[in-house]
Amino acid sequence: MDSYLFDWANLLLRWLHVIVGIAWIGASFYFVWLDNHLVPPASEDLKAKGVGGELWAVHGGGFYNPQKYLVAPAHLPQQLHWFYWESYWTWMSGFALFAVLYLFQADTYLIDKRVHDWSASAAVTTALGFLVGGWLVYDQICRRFGHRRDGSVGNDGRVLGCIAVVMALAAWGACQLFSGRAAFLIVGAMLATMMSANVLFWIIPGQKQVIADLRAGRPVDPIHGQRGKQRSVHNTYFTLPVLLAMLSNHYGMLYSHPRNWPVLIALMVVGALVRTWFVKRHKGVNAWPLLVVVAGVLIGLIVALRPTPVASGAVSTAGGGGAVAEAGVPSFDQVRRIVEQRCQACHNAALAPKRVQLHTPALIEQHAQDIYQQAVVQKAMPLNNATGITEEERAVLGRWFQGR
Repeated sequence: MDSYLFDWANLLLRWLHVIVGIAWIGASFYFVWLDNHLVPPASEDLKAKGVGGELWAVHGGGFYNPQKYLVAPAHLPQQLHWFYWESYWTWMSGFALFAVLYLFQADTYLIDKRVHDWSASAAVTTALGFLVGGWLVYDQICRRFGHRRDGSVGNDGRVLGCIAVVMALAAWGACQLFSGRAAFLIVGAMLATMMSANVLFWIIPGQKQVIADLRAGRPVDPIHGQRGKQRSVHNTYFTLPVLLAMLSNHYGMLYSHPRNWPVLIALMVVGALVRTWFVKRHKGVNAWPLLVVVAGVLIGLIVALRPTPVASGAVSTAGGGGAVAEAGVPSFDQVRRIVEQRCQACHNAALAPKRVQLHTPALIEQHAQDIYQQAVVQKAMPLNNATGITEEERAVLGRWFQGR
């Protein structure tokens, strides 16, 4: 695909994904908040109608009084608003973006031969297998371990514990097979697939069955509501780990670390703990120790991932081309040699990802900020370090930019 059209496809799909993702996550967060703030109605009329909880709220200059029925109102309205297209469009737009960026360019974005040298078709098949397999394993965990002795749906602690183990194994496995950037994204997409599949296969069908039974005058089996509630609770705890996995895709310091899989696990734990704190807060519980743990994990990551300083007197070679790392501000000639060897394979007159060309001294100077941000700060370039840039060479580029 022409790089210009590719950038537009990337932008529009990413924009769509963010829009529908905000709609889905916003609705999910709101209903979790609402459920945890409902109070038993004081009015006898509401009790007689079967209202189990209500809330008075003010927003946008108006007053709102949402009410939740224990089962359903006596007269079920014909018009009901459903919350599912937000979920479906989030997954579909996310998968389309994943296909355009990674599956159709597997040799570039999915495969890092230093991690695992295999064919593009095998990598694509395995990536899709993570998404499908993750859902199947998760669903079996819920089916087999998500019930109490009386047959009702429950035991979320045990289920979530099993899921945490599965996700940790998935993080390790993905980081052994794919480029770090792709591995983080695939594990996040696994959780996102579980979330959307919960809506598609359990939450919405259960709600439709309850409505069909009510309209037909049949007894309502409570198992449908229990299953829907269980999967909805899981979805709310999955949300922030998914967002962290997706956002980490923009920070090479995370996915390019030699021990990137513990980094991914730690980030997902942070997301789950933050969401847990919010849920408890909604219920009136100030679980501040959770935030202390979150802060501790984040500080640990910041310390563990800090760049290793290069000795001021260090001297190394760039592909046998001479000294590249000496004390003080490097010369432009040193920088030019590094860019020629490590960057110009892609950023040249014929190829120019993101419209960045680096084949002349003037262009190197023009894109100095881009070079510094991408190669030194984020370490996102060269992509998958295909040209083998060293930490000493990154340090040279950093000292050159800072000393300009």
